[in-house]
Amino acid sequence: MKNMKNITLELRRALLATLALAMICSGLYPLAVWALAQVLFPDQANGSLIEERQVIRGSRLIAQGFSGPRYFHPRPSAAGQGYDGLRSAGSNLGPLSQTLNDALQERLARYRAENGLAPDVSVPADAVTASASGLDPHISLKNARLQAPRVAAARGVGPENILRQIEQYTEGRDWGLFGEPRVNVLVLNLALDRQVR
Repeated sequence: MKNMKNITLELRRALLATLALAMICSGLYPLAVWALAQVLFPDQANGSLIEERQVIRGSRLIAQGFSGPRYFHPRPSAAGQGYDGLRSAGSNLGPLSQTLNDALQERLARYRAENGLAPDVSVPADAVTASASGLDPHISLKNARLQAPRVAAARGVGPENILRQIEQYTEGRDWGLFGEPRVNVLVLNLALDRQVR
């Protein structure tokens, strides 16, 4: 009888501990993190969305596919059918993969043709390689500058106009130390649409 009382008491304690931990871990802690994020980092916590005239155009954090000569093109994507946030991933192809090598050669030829580049012009890696997530929203300054003449010609403006836009929308290193200066493709393309028709 005494054993049965002890078992019941232990079960009751275990149940109460489980309920308390469930409330803390599944309710209070996520609520506290959400509230803190809303106060300290509201833009990032809400997806860093870009809104124009009450229409969400995209997120500063996720690449979108742009095609056509009027727009800067992002890095290639291996996410689903391209830039699919639900299927974010790299290709997982290794450096000795013939499939990867063929894809890089095809992308390189297409990039050179799109931008009218001579065979001896060095092409930055981010122009032909997908990022690990397949959703990287940035391109390098060199990549942007190589695309500038094509964009300028398609928009009927001088290349110096487009180069000024690139410089204006260049993001520096994170905390002044990490990474390289880069350009967010969506932000730059939207700015060009607003300023250079």
